[in-house]
Amino acid sequence: MRTSVQYRKTKETEISLSLCLDGGDVSVSTGIGFFDHMLTAFAVHGGFGLSVEVQGDLLVDCHHTVEDVGIVLGKAFSEALGDKSGIARYGSFYIPMDESLAFASVDVSGRPFLVFQASFPQERVGDFDTCMTEDFFRAFAVNAGITLHARVEYGANSHHEIEALFKAVAHAMQLAVAQTQGGVLSTKGVL
Repeated sequence: MRTSVQYRKTKETEISLSLCLDGGDVSVSTGIGFFDHMLTAFAVHGGFGLSVEVQGDLLVDCHHTVEDVGIVLGKAFSEALGDKSGIARYGSFYIPMDESLAFASVDVSGRPFLVFQASFPQERVGDFDTCMTEDFFRAFAVNAGITLHARVEYGANSHHEIEALFKAVAHAMQLAVAQTQGGVLSTKGVL
């Protein structure tokens, strides 16, 4: 099983996270309702088993909690993938959600990079600051060691745009981590 268990404690957050790339139960509790919804959608649409428990300094704002979960989730993906052999490596996916359309493309390359193109018409969705969407995906991509391109093609509702992004990234990741019979998919032989 391709799994990882992570624990991270700082003066701002305490996070326990477990990930199974091949499925399982999903349980998310970050203290930020909309973020819980997004992480749950990510796990369900990616076909991942995911458990996340967070105690964060939400009296400040959602920043530390959201970014730190991105760090820990990225580290979990990196560990669960090991040397990255026997995976498809690439994945791309579009997700429509009502008036919104989002796209994500992933390369499990060992070269962390984020290209993020989205603007959100509303500054908040519940207790979630929409500007934290980019920070989450940057922390995730850097710590997972992936190249991630994510963009909202169009939309008018921040909830729909962000949810479409999370689902598009989930489906792209599911394709990229799909198991193959080969070794490392690289002309260099390593990633």
